[in-house]
Amino acid sequence: MALLRLLRALALAGLLQQPESGCFALTPASNLLREDVEGSVYLNALMQGDEVYRSFAEITHTLRTGEPAFAKVFGMPFYDYLDINPEAAHTFHESMGAQQIPAGLSACDLTGVRTLVDVGGGNGALLAEVLAIHPTMLGVLAELPEAVAVARPRLEAVADRVSYAEGSFFDAVPAGGDVYVLCRVLHNWRDDAAAAILRRVRASMAPGARLIVLEEFLPEGGAAASGAGIVDLLMLVTLEGRDRTESEYRALVAAAGFVVTEARRAGAGDVTGVLEAVAP
Repeated sequence: MALLRLLRALALAGLLQQPESGCFALTPASNLLREDVEGSVYLNALMQGDEVYRSFAEITHTLRTGEPAFAKVFGMPFYDYLDINPEAAHTFHESMGAQQIPAGLSACDLTGVRTLVDVGGGNGALLAEVLAIHPTMLGVLAELPEAVAVARPRLEAVADRVSYAEGSFFDAVPAGGDVYVLCRVLHNWRDDAAAAILRRVRASMAPGARLIVLEEFLPEGGAAASGAGIVDLLMLVTLEGRDRTESEYRALVAAAGFVVTEARRAGAGDVTGVLEAVAP
């Protein structure tokens, strides 16, 4: 009886359908919770339903202190937690890699690029897509060892053109790239940490090398679009980072020693943006 009442409530909320009494079926939305369908949000749902859910239950702690509730709930910062919980780390890296590659990347001219370095590239999804489109390009994935372990199978099809730099991007970033990509990396960190990442990347780049930053841009001086606002709240409660406006990203990148050449949104009304810069 308890299960029936739950299923009935889910049907009323539109997450299930009830074709006949006592019979329930998935809707197009809840079908995405399956692990074996295209566009699956299964892993992301696991993460949101466990660590993130428990963190949001303590959101008042964040509102009072400005500090992530995650650390209060789990006794340590988010990335420290992943370091000692391999199953959670696997779920995190896979769920992040399952996200759609930002549309802004397709508008970046990568003609003639010999080596692209994906800094903090997670499970290698972005690098795999870029290398599939550019068959002569070499790629480097700069990530922590646990993320590299997840990425290797995904990059198997282009294994002859991929190398790995295992370690923290706070400590080292591989040199020799023509283009360096930071995709959804900087918003995970406070301004001082984001600046440190950018400086580390800049120190590894030769003059003329390019930087591509892919992030969601908050509106300048206005209310955030719904998608960006929710992600920014997620950063507030679980991490120490935040989403930023285009001008804030410009300032961060310029302060790290880059010359910003262009910043744009992927399309009208789209919160995803791309910022391009060059090492002088």
